[in-house]
Amino acid sequence: MRRVRVSLALAVVFAAVVLAFTGRWPWPRAGAGASPVSGLTSGAGPLAALSAEAPPLFHVFSDTLHRGETLTALFGRQGLAAFDLTGLLERAGLDPRRLRAGLVVEFRKLAGEELPSQVSVRTGPEERVAVRRVAEGWTTERHTVTWKGETVRFEGPIDNSLYEALDRRIPDDVLDRGNRIRLAWDLADVYAWSVDFNRDIQPGDRFAVVVERRVSEAGEVRTSAILGADLLVSGKHLNAYRFERQDGETGYYDADGSSLRRAFLRAPVEFRRVSSPFTRSRFHPVLGIWRRHEGTDYAAAPGTPVLAAGDGTVLRAERSGGYGNLIELRHLNGITTRYGHLRGFAAGLHAGERVRQGEIIGYVGATGLASGPHLHYEFRVEGLARDSRRVNLGGGEPLQAAFLPAFQRERQRLATVLGSAGETRVVIE
Repeated sequence: MRRVRVSLALAVVFAAVVLAFTGRWPWPRAGAGASPVSGLTSGAGPLAALSAEAPPLFHVFSDTLHRGETLTALFGRQGLAAFDLTGLLERAGLDPRRLRAGLVVEFRKLAGEELPSQVSVRTGPEERVAVRRVAEGWTTERHTVTWKGETVRFEGPIDNSLYEALDRRIPDDVLDRGNRIRLAWDLADVYAWSVDFNRDIQPGDRFAVVVERRVSEAGEVRTSAILGADLLVSGKHLNAYRFERQDGETGYYDADGSSLRRAFLRAPVEFRRVSSPFTRSRFHPVLGIWRRHEGTDYAAAPGTPVLAAGDGTVLRAERSGGYGNLIELRHLNGITTRYGHLRGFAAGLHAGERVRQGEIIGYVGATGLASGPHLHYEFRVEGLARDSRRVNLGGGEPLQAAFLPAFQRERQRLATVLGSAGETRVVIE
């Protein structure tokens, strides 16, 4: 009897070895679904696997579009030059005008075959298009990329810059460097009307922010909207809560429901430093004489976008003496703003055009009487120059009474997750 059992066990082991080498298994493998590198497509279940042969092994790999290269050339590297895959992808929704160096194209190849059987390209965060080889030739498909939202909270001191503060507190596996940079810009935009991060931040200031982090089915991570924030600046808490009104408009509001948005931006450009403030007298670096400086000079890299400080109408966009390339905007209440030394103007910008606050109108340069690249920004009231960094930008517009109950509920929900700057907690939900 013992000999029979041993013989039976050896037979089972031998059969399993044979099945393993032939690629056939009497049960589905754990995690047999497609993986980012290679895998098996899963069958209909254990019973189906007993009666049907498992799908063949496949391999997934990618190639990158090089600078000056076409998709056709890339496909040629993979042996697909004979097929008009570029045309098929265009008809499926790929815009050839948006192709840039670094575009990643994914290929899927069945085991034992020389040519890929499927090619896919991401057309955006939410979609990818693919062409798949079938018996009749090639067929095109469009796939929606699903993303799952998570709420995460970050908190810490602001010792130097906002980006450095976020960079120190957020590990790569939560948000990569690109997303940390984007979060820093987005948070600065939320407080663009109330905080000058180059001048107002002092030792001991802190931040707390709650942001929606989105994770795709492929494991990609990106930030979405900032949901709430609290800045502790000079001992004062500045709250911001994101709220979408019933009419579809979204904005950021303080705890009382007043908008953080003001009529004018504190600074219409992302700058490195203030190279020359508004002053009654300064030594001109080009003319070599003492004269009044009726604006604020923001040193910035050449080509940095310059934004409209407020809603207005273009009075002129032209060359103007020492200003070099100049844009002048007219706003309500007798206010005008000037943007000088520009390298160039936004495409199509012309006198009489309406612009919105935050819209790109030009680019930092060093035209006219400028010793280096910077934006010369003037704020004038009834023709008289005022210090744009000292002018009162007014209060934010309050929410209408009809929206307040919904806002108060959303504020309470966000405040529970956000807490306050200086309160250490970890939130991922």
